[in-house]
Amino acid sequence: MLETAGRTDIQTLMAAIGRQAKAAGRPLATASAQQKRAALLAMADRIDAESGAILSANAIDVEAAKEAGVSGSFLDRLTLNAQRIADMANGIRAIAELKDPVGDIIAEWDRPNGLHIERVRTPLGVIGVIYESRPNVTADAGALCLKAGNAVILRGGSDSLHSSAAIHACLVDGLKVAGLPEHAIQMVPVADRAAVGAMLSGLDGCIDVIVPRGGKSLVARVQSEARVPVFAHLEGLCHVYVDRSADLDMAVAIVVNAKMRRTGICGAAETLLIDRNDADRLLSPLVEALVKAGCEVRATREILERIGDLNEANDEDWRTEYLDAIISVSLVDGISGAIDHINRWSSSHTEAVIAEDPDVVARFFNEIDSAILLHNASTQFADGGEFGMGGEIGIATGKMHARGPVGVEQLTSFKYRVRGTGQVRP
Repeated sequence: MLETAGRTDIQTLMAAIGRQAKAAGRPLATASAQQKRAALLAMADRIDAESGAILSANAIDVEAAKEAGVSGSFLDRLTLNAQRIADMANGIRAIAELKDPVGDIIAEWDRPNGLHIERVRTPLGVIGVIYESRPNVTADAGALCLKAGNAVILRGGSDSLHSSAAIHACLVDGLKVAGLPEHAIQMVPVADRAAVGAMLSGLDGCIDVIVPRGGKSLVARVQSEARVPVFAHLEGLCHVYVDRSADLDMAVAIVVNAKMRRTGICGAAETLLIDRNDADRLLSPLVEALVKAGCEVRATREILERIGDLNEANDEDWRTEYLDAIISVSLVDGISGAIDHINRWSSSHTEAVIAEDPDVVARFFNEIDSAILLHNASTQFADGGEFGMGGEIGIATGKMHARGPVGVEQLTSFKYRVRGTGQVRP
């Protein structure tokens, strides 16, 4: 990583980082699976060994965030502890053991003229990752990009600069152990927002893809200004629909977990929809369980007439990603009403249906086009690690190339290899 002093010429700094990433990407694209695995395992071991140093760096960031008066959910995303650091290291080990996607033959076929055609996975090149507050993204993004044969430029938030730098140092050590170029994983060493603008410009053709992971304003800026393709990780405006066919005990357990397990992650439920046809059985137990768990419930006037002491929801609530112990609740006319509500307000991230009626589940899966749909399971499973991907850079909510958890396979493209025996085209 480049060292800087005093006032930094951001454009010069970022141009150098881009050139270094491009140069590192070439040998990385042809590195062996064994070499990448060795680097990843060394990174994980280093993170374990440097746990104390990482915690000390994180304490600096956390103290500054507290002084700035950030929200509790923001502080939760920023804070590391011994278990989270161990999970980070284990996540890298899981990525190390994944099948190497580079060179994998996706499909192959023969043409009548004797040509044999193969579609083969290949690295994307250089990936720019722009993220906020979550220092663990440094490890996840660095490890996933390496596994897929990509160089990566990481630009974390100013709030997590010390934590991310400490983690990044461990990643660079792992690259050195395996004999891979240390510039394969670079971290922008300054908090200046001009660095983001430089990355969005593509750094003179050095960046091939941008992955933003953060709040609505960050993603909006990236989508508006980027001159290179974007894997957009939009806000997680996640819904849970409880159908009249649902098992009540299961519904209570899933709804409370979906909202309250970790309120500050993108897979946390923000809106609860309940079948009006069975409100007498479902409504009070679900709302009471949420309130008991410490959640603020914002409900429609129809619900307020049934249950007092709740705040009234309005249109702004249906479009809000709270990232906090708050949930908006509405009654809907069965699966049709749930589909209408979700298709109107959703950010196309993650939705869940709790139901025993297979026809309801089929309609939910067929008529809602979010990246992740779950049946009888918590929205908090919207996570690459839980999908068996080892980790993720983010949840892509767009429809081009990558969608859902962006893991190793999603960080590759493909090329065609065509083998002939002297064929010429007539």
